[in-house]
Amino acid sequence: MIGSLLRGAPKIHSLVRNPTCTRYARGMATYLVDDAKYGFLKDLGLQRVNSGVYDGEWVAGSAQKIQSIDPASGRVIAEVATGSEQDVERCMAAGVAAYQQWKNLPAPYRGEIVRQIGDELRKYREPLGKLVALEMGKILPEGVGEVQEFVDICDYAVGLSRMVGGAIFPSERAQHTILEKWNPLGLVGVISAFNFPCAVFGWNAAIALVVGNSVLWKGAPTTSLVSVATTKIVADVIRRNNLPPVVTLCQGEADVGRRMVSDERVKLMSFTGSTAVGRMVGVEMQRRFGRCLLELGGNNALIVNEDAPLQMALDAAFFGCIGTAGQRCTTTRRLIIHERLYDDFVRKLTARYANLLQRVGHPLEQATLYGPLHNQQAVQNYQQAVAEAVALGGKLECGGKLIDRPGFFVEPTIVSNLPHDAPVVRRETFAPIVYVFKAKSLSEAIAWNNEVDQGLSSSLFTNNVQSAFQWIGENGSDCGIVNINTSPSGAEIGGAFGGEKHTGGGRESGSDSWKQYARRSTITVNHSTDLPLAQGILFE
Repeated sequence: MIGSLLRGAPKIHSLVRNPTCTRYARGMATYLVDDAKYGFLKDLGLQRVNSGVYDGEWVAGSAQKIQSIDPASGRVIAEVATGSEQDVERCMAAGVAAYQQWKNLPAPYRGEIVRQIGDELRKYREPLGKLVALEMGKILPEGVGEVQEFVDICDYAVGLSRMVGGAIFPSERAQHTILEKWNPLGLVGVISAFNFPCAVFGWNAAIALVVGNSVLWKGAPTTSLVSVATTKIVADVIRRNNLPPVVTLCQGEADVGRRMVSDERVKLMSFTGSTAVGRMVGVEMQRRFGRCLLELGGNNALIVNEDAPLQMALDAAFFGCIGTAGQRCTTTRRLIIHERLYDDFVRKLTARYANLLQRVGHPLEQATLYGPLHNQQAVQNYQQAVAEAVALGGKLECGGKLIDRPGFFVEPTIVSNLPHDAPVVRRETFAPIVYVFKAKSLSEAIAWNNEVDQGLSSSLFTNNVQSAFQWIGENGSDCGIVNINTSPSGAEIGGAFGGEKHTGGGRESGSDSWKQYARRSTITVNHSTDLPLAQGILFE
C-alpha cells in the first residue's frame, strides 16, 4: 500500500550494474565527500555520515544509514542516518509548537525571513547546484538553475507577504459588510521527488512560510544529501533570527511518509511523485478530511502544426525530449507532427540525437549536455519500455540501448510506427523515450493530446492565430499547462504549476496558488443597530 510505494532506493548492490561501480560502492575509503575534488560537499557542511533529522537540532536518525550514490559513476558520495516514526513524531511536535509563534508574526516579517533565506541560497547557489547535479544526475547548468528557482520563489514570496489579502463583497442587508480573510493552516507536510530535490521543497516552503505555516519535509531517500544541505541553509537563517524551527526535516523510508500522511497534525500534504502513490496519499488525506496538493505523472505532447515555425519547434523538441535525461515531469514524451512535415522533422531530430552522443558525460563536466538516469530501477524501466514498444511493432529511429560506461547511462530514444493509443504510449516512462506520430489535422492532434490519463503539460507550435486560440480554449488542450511556440518542458514561477486528471490537480508556485496553504473565512459584519435576516426573512 502507501508504505511499499513510498519506500526508498533498493540496497546499494542492486543499484550498480557493473563490477567497477560495485567496487566503488563497497569501498568505504572511496567516498566522494573525502575527495578534495569534491570540496564543495564540505562547503555545504556535509560529512561522511550526516544526520537526516532536524527538529531544531540535528540528530542522527534512529533508522538505517543509507548511502547516497553518484548515478554517473556508481560511487558513494556520503551517508545519511535516516529517521524513524519516533523521529518524525519529534519533528511534528516541534513544527506544531513553532507554528504557534510563527503564525502571530506579521506577514511582512515572515517575508523578511524568507528574503534572508533567498539571500543565503544565493551564497550557496554554485555548491548546492553541484550537489544537485552530482546526486540526482542532471547536468550542472540544470542543477544550478534548480537552486535559482528556490531563490526566485523566495523573491516572489517576499512580495506576496505584503499582498496576501482577502476581499470585501456587497451585502444584501443595509449596513452589513461581507469580508473574506485567509489564515494559515498549521503544519504543512512536503514529500518531494528525486528529480527536483531542491526546487520542489522551495516552491512549497517559501509560500507556506509567508502565509504563516510551519513546514515538515521528507525528501526522496536517494537525494537525501540535497535535503540535508538545503535544510542546513534554511535552518541557519531561522536560528540566527532567534526563531523556533518552523522548518523541520525527517529523511526516511515508508514509515516516515506513511506517518506524515496519516497524522491529523499535518493539515496539508504536498506530495510530488508517481500517480500510483499519489492516489493513495489523496485517499488517506480525504479519509481524515485533510488537504492534499498532488503533483503526479505527466505524459506530455508537443504538437507541430502544418504552419509551425519549424526551427523553433525542432529546438523545443530536442530539449523537451531529453533534458534531464527525460526525467522531468514536463518532459516531452509524445511528438504529434502534421503529416506534411513529419518525415523531414523526424530526420532532423534524429540527426540531433546522434550529435548529442558526443556530449554524454559526468554531470559536473562543463561539456556535458546529457547525463545518466538516476538509478538502476530507472534503467530497467527504460529497457522494459523499449522492449514493449518494439514488440508492439514500434521502430527505433535511434537509441534503445545502454551506453557502455560506468553509471546509469542509456541512449536517448525515438520510437515511431506505433498507434497513438498503444499501451506503452499511454503509460508514462520516466526516461528519454519519445514516441512520434503523424497527424492529419490539428483537431486530430488535439484529440490525441487529450486521450492519455495524465494532464500536466502540452505545447502547440503554430503561426496561425485561429489554431492558437483553438488550442487554449474549451476545444483545446485539457492540461494544466498549455503552451504556444515554447517547449512543454519547464515553467516559470509566476504562473501556477500543476495539471489535471491523473496529474492530481494540485497547483504550486505563482498566481493564486498560495490559497492552497491557507483557510478561507467568510465574515459578515453588522454595523447597524438592527438585526435583519438574509433574504428579508421575518422570524417572529
